[in-house]
Amino acid sequence: MNYLKRILVYTLPYKKYIVFNILFNILYAAFSALSFVALIPMLEVLFGSTKKTYTIPTYNGIMDLKNYLTDYLNYYMTKYMNENPLISLVIAISLIISIFLLKNVFGYLAFFFINFLRNGVLKDIRDEIYGKIIRLPISYFSDKKKGDTIARVAFDVGEVNNSFLSILELIIKEPLTIIFTLTLMFNLSTKLTIFVIVFIPISGLIISFISKKLSSYSQIVFKEQGNFLSILEETLNGIRIINVFNVQKLFYAKFQKSTQKFLNYSIRLENRQQLASPTSEFLGISVIGILLWYGGKMVLIDQSLAGPVFLSYMALAYNILTPAKAISKSFYAIKKGEAAAERIIEILDKKVKEAPNAIVKTDFNDKILFDKISFDYIKGEKVLNNFTLEVKKGQTVALVGESGSGKTTVINLFNRFYKLEKGNILIDDIPINKMKLSSLRSLYSIVTQDAILFNDSIYNNILIGKESATKEEVIEAAKTANAHEFISGLKEGYDTNIGDGGNKLSGGQKQRLTIARAILKKPPILILDEATSALDTNSEKLVQVALENAMKKRTSIVIAHRLSTIQNADLIIVMQKGEIVEKGSHNTLIKNSTLYKKYVQMQSFNK
Repeated sequence: MNYLKRILVYTLPYKKYIVFNILFNILYAAFSALSFVALIPMLEVLFGSTKKTYTIPTYNGIMDLKNYLTDYLNYYMTKYMNENPLISLVIAISLIISIFLLKNVFGYLAFFFINFLRNGVLKDIRDEIYGKIIRLPISYFSDKKKGDTIARVAFDVGEVNNSFLSILELIIKEPLTIIFTLTLMFNLSTKLTIFVIVFIPISGLIISFISKKLSSYSQIVFKEQGNFLSILEETLNGIRIINVFNVQKLFYAKFQKSTQKFLNYSIRLENRQQLASPTSEFLGISVIGILLWYGGKMVLIDQSLAGPVFLSYMALAYNILTPAKAISKSFYAIKKGEAAAERIIEILDKKVKEAPNAIVKTDFNDKILFDKISFDYIKGEKVLNNFTLEVKKGQTVALVGESGSGKTTVINLFNRFYKLEKGNILIDDIPINKMKLSSLRSLYSIVTQDAILFNDSIYNNILIGKESATKEEVIEAAKTANAHEFISGLKEGYDTNIGDGGNKLSGGQKQRLTIARAILKKPPILILDEATSALDTNSEKLVQVALENAMKKRTSIVIAHRLSTIQNADLIIVMQKGEIVEKGSHNTLIKNSTLYKKYVQMQSFNK
């Protein structure tokens, strides 16, 4: 129930809708009970069982309102019954229709207001989860499947809506309906009502026993749902490779295995869930049978209960079955909702850590210092070991080395994608972990090996670099990135939609857009993570020109695969197994180095 409390916090902004919902549910419950009591006058007319003569009653205050209304109704019914039974019947039927009409109007109004609350809460939870996801450190997603995260946002939140938020309706309407109905039933017959009171807790205990394992089944179902969504997401990302290597059967079998598990778990879950309805109905009809026997005895043998009253009483007793069934089914909904809420709250409770009184830094004046930093992704397997590097303002520093030497890890730590284990990274002598994260990231732009673009227009993709930029600034950034010419050649120019991941453009065109995006931000620091390694020679030349334009008057840290692109760097760092083994300018390293020279010769030979 702790998860239920956490979810209910999201209803607070919608408390006015809760007030209206409660008001109309009270009215609904009251008229729901009255609708069956209103049958008594009609039955008395039909069976002619009322021969008493009533006088016009006297109003004696609010405390006697019930008796006053009852006597007033009896007065008019007996009056018309003696004079014209048909008119009495019409009045009784009109009364029933009016009560049922009001009952349904109030029921709709109760739903009308709860609908605002349920959908509003649904939106707020999804918004908060998404907001948390885009702020979480990259390390969180290293251990998570994308499909599982998607499932939590799309389906688990929906399940919370179907369970917890639906219960908001139940905890008012159904219990009140039972309370009002039981009150009227007590007025009609105390003895008969005792049977009903005994039945409700027994039914609840049986349903609770059946639903014990529902939460654990739900967890398995949600987890497997996330698993096959992950397979689907991987398939869409790698569809070209799947087709080229003819491994469609392999991936189909993998997906089918997951959906089969999902099917088995879902059937088991839903079979147990659906036990609530027939179980509660059977228990209810059993009590109805006992009431028919005992009440029939009171009418036919003891003659302590009038026939019309007994029939109305039975209608009231049956009226309890529907809310009782809904409440019993809610046990299942709560258990299933708890499993979904637990997965949602797991994300919401993840902390995005900022240092207390985090520093807001808006400029870069002196140097970047990597001071004896160490890091490992897998405990005990060092990727960086006491790495120290100073990058002065205005310098271009290149990191080179074989795959796995720690180059990209240096950048990931600078980005604060991962938490430093040992050492420190400082900008102008301020540790980056003491800076406000948004402030740190405002100081630099990054161009990665994979051109990450979004399914939107060229203009909006560049505009990500600076949301407030003017159209002229966007065009100027594109020109600097050597992209304006090809953009102008497109039919819709800057308004061209580039498709999912920019798949309507070539590799070189995509990379130049990412450079334009980086330039538009106008950062003092530029990070290039193997920005040309995935390009062909012609595209590389165009992109290299764009990069040289971007690097002018900026401090640049470059991870280079193609060494020809960094010959003009102020300082080249050669890395091996997480440590610096050589450093110097290109010319110095060619003369004095062995490892760097070997890399250069190998690339020259490969050409």
